[in-house]
Amino acid sequence: MRPAQILLTILFFVSIISCSGPNATVPTDPDMQFGHRYAGVAPDGYDTVTIRVPDEGEFSSFPATFDYVIVRPDRPQMEKDSVAVEILVKGSLPEACMELHAFDRKRTGNIITATLQMRRPRSRICAAVRRPYRLYLMLDGKFLPGQYTLKLNDRTVPFIVLPRQPPS
Repeated sequence: MRPAQILLTILFFVSIISCSGPNATVPTDPDMQFGHRYAGVAPDGYDTVTIRVPDEGEFSSFPATFDYVIVRPDRPQMEKDSVAVEILVKGSLPEACMELHAFDRKRTGNIITATLQMRRPRSRICAAVRRPYRLYLMLDGKFLPGQYTLKLNDRTVPFIVLPRQPPS
C-alpha cells in the first residue's frame, strides 16, 4: 500500500471509532442539546421569550403558531434510570402586540398532549408584524427509555429516550 492509502485507511477507522464512542449521542447542533439556551436573539434570528402573566386588561387567546418543535431529552447517565425532557418551540407571533399566553400539558403513559396559547389585547389594533420567537419548556416528570409521542396543538412529534450507555 502506498503511504496515502495507509493514511486514508487510518483516518477512516479513526472516524468510525470516534462516532461509536460515548459521545456519539451528543448532538453538535445546540438546538438539539438538552439545557442549551440562547439569551436574547439567537444566531438563527429567533428571540428567546418566556410566558409571562399578562398585565391588566382583557385578552383573547388563540392556539400559538409555530414553525418547529424540537424535543430534547437529557442524556441518560449511568446513575439514572430516567431523564428529564425539554422542548424547544420555534415560531412567529403574527402581530406586534401578541404574546405567548399559556402552556398546558397532560401525560398519559407515553403520550404527552400539550397546548401552547398566545394572546392579544381585545381593545387594541395591532400591526401585522412577524416576530420570531424561541421558547424553552420542560415536560413534567421523568422519562424511562422508550418511544414517546408529543402532541402539541395540531402537530405530532415522536421522540425516543435512549437507554443508558455502558462506560467505554
